[in-house]
Formats: sequence, structure tokens, C-alpha cells
Amino acid sequence: MGSISSRMTTLRCSFKQITILLCVFNVLAILLLLQSLLTPLFERHASYQSHRSPEQLKYIKEAEEIRRAMEPVDLIKRVKQIQLESEFGVQSQSEKEISRQKQATELSKRLTDLRSSSDQKALEDSPCDMN
Repeated sequence: MGSISSRMTTLRCSFKQITILLCVFNVLAILLLLQSLLTPLFERHASYQSHRSPEQLKYIKEAEEIRRAMEPVDLIKRVKQIQLESEFGVQSQSEKEISRQKQATELSKRLTDLRSSSDQKALEDSPCDMN
């Protein structure tokens, strides 16, 4: 029985060791993967600026300025204004609808009041006619 318990402790130790070894391997693999992914970005950025001549950089800046100048700024502003107007129009339409509903309820109340008062007058007038 002593040999079985000693085997269990050695197996437990080996499982722990294997788990730790696997975790270390995973961390190293992740570090290598990150290095391989990030290195080309830094090299490309450094080489991008170092291989350009001043004339090319000037040409690139001019092209960017021309592209920015060609943007339809006025059109974009007008579209934003139209969007704001349409949102305001929707709000004003909902406000109109609310006021219409209020007016309709007020009219219906007036009509019911008129009907009830006319019914009362008719009831008051009718017993007088019978006498």
C-alpha cells in the first residue's frame, strides 16, 4: 500500500509540473505571436518615412490638401441642416397631432355637455306641455 500512495504523489507532482510547463509554453507562444504581429507594423512605419524623399513628402502633402479641398463641405452642412429640420418637423407634427387630439376631446366634452343640457331642457319642457 505504501507503494500506491507514493505513486499517487509522484503522479500528482507530475501533473502539476506538466500543467505549469504547459502554461509557460502557452505564455511563450503568445509572446512570440505578438512579436511577429507587431514587428512588421513598426518596421513598415519606420521604413515608410525613411524611404521618402522630401519631394515625395511634399507631393503627398499636396495630394492630401487637394483631397481635403475637394470634400463637399457645404453639401455636408446642408445635409445636417436638412436632418435637423426633418427631426424638428417630426416633432412639430407630433405636437400638432397632440393639439388636434386635445381639441377633439374638448369638442367631444362640449357636445356631451350640450346634449345633456338639451336633454334636461327637453325633460323640463315636456311635463309642462302635458298639463
